[in-house]
Amino acid sequence: MTTTLPVAIIGGGPAGLAAAAHLVQYQQPFVLFEAGPALGTHFLQYGHVRLFSTWRYNIDAGSKKLFEKHGLALPDSNGLPTGEEVARLYLQPLGQLPELEPSIHLSSRVIHIQRQGLDKMKSANREEKPFELVVENGSGIREKILARAVIDATGTWQNPNPVVSGGAPGAIAGVDTGIPDILGVDQKRFKNKHVAVVGSGHSALNSLLELVALKENFPETQITWIVRKTSVQQALGGGEADKLPERGALGQRVKALLDNGQIDVQTSCFIQSMDLDQEHFVLRAEQNGHNIKLGPFDRVIANTGAHPNFELLREIRYAFDPALESVPALAPLIDPNVHSCGTVRPHGEQELRQPEKDFYIIGAKSYGRAPTFLMATGFEQARSVVAHLAGDVEAAQRVELDLPETGVCSSRPLAFTIAGPYAGNSCC
Repeated sequence: MTTTLPVAIIGGGPAGLAAAAHLVQYQQPFVLFEAGPALGTHFLQYGHVRLFSTWRYNIDAGSKKLFEKHGLALPDSNGLPTGEEVARLYLQPLGQLPELEPSIHLSSRVIHIQRQGLDKMKSANREEKPFELVVENGSGIREKILARAVIDATGTWQNPNPVVSGGAPGAIAGVDTGIPDILGVDQKRFKNKHVAVVGSGHSALNSLLELVALKENFPETQITWIVRKTSVQQALGGGEADKLPERGALGQRVKALLDNGQIDVQTSCFIQSMDLDQEHFVLRAEQNGHNIKLGPFDRVIANTGAHPNFELLREIRYAFDPALESVPALAPLIDPNVHSCGTVRPHGEQELRQPEKDFYIIGAKSYGRAPTFLMATGFEQARSVVAHLAGDVEAAQRVELDLPETGVCSSRPLAFTIAGPYAGNSCC
């Protein structure tokens, strides 16, 4: 294969841009394709939400070096950014630096990858062939790009999981995915309405906090929290033991609201169907062996997580865990059936290898459906993979990641004391 070809990066989020920054450090050519009109498009979709991890964990070391090279100031490492600030103060300025900007293509969606002239069945001389990417721009024009390696950092945010257990289709209109701006531009949809929040992750906790705050001004607002877990304690995190204080406080605030009776909770609920009944949602679920009906609800917020999309990979050789849809080697480390703390030992290029040589899945997509992915994990993945592609074997094998402990795991539940008032929104 011609080694002067660039490394192709798919996705202009934190992990993709970290890979680009490290390729710059190694003086390796690259090309980055972002499907959205701006870098950090997914962060802008929940721009109102304040993250619970500080800037210290949200800025890649290779990217930081580029900022410092150009004399550009970075935010206070102890500050808590919003999603909008991550895009505006970090990702977009990084992409505008002269080392990166010429190689970044916005509104460019990669729709297909293959080895040039080969489908996934062909093995002869496969590794000698470059990758061929089909890229579609915003005008629908398609172009073929050759690359010596491919890093898939497309994430999972754009592929929300369904509300109905088992993935069966349900009603769509009136269902909000992601993290709606309940106190802002989306307020009209929720005020004085009966709202069901489905899911037990950090996004669900954030939605609950905003709905309770909305209820203060619109008292007819009703809130029902529907979770599969047998106890909400399992969803509330590590409290004061969490090394990220705002992450621990998120669960503490929700518990205080539960204790005050401001949120109705339905645990051990597996939703079987979702139907519209005279413009209201009726959910039918199985709960502790009994069939129940929940509702009627005016709105449903689906905070049920997300999953990766593998469609563009159909003609290359890739592997994923059959349950989590994660990179196979990561599955035993992050499986929420075993533990839910989200703390995983540092890993890099070796664990991320795919059957297709020089193809890698990094970032949130590497975790598949597993929850609790920190940006710092993606940065370490990008650093290690790029080092390997640049021939720096020692750096690829080296560990440079220090993740904060969550303070709780499903196999070691932790009781905690509620302390302090609600101080704002927080999310992973």
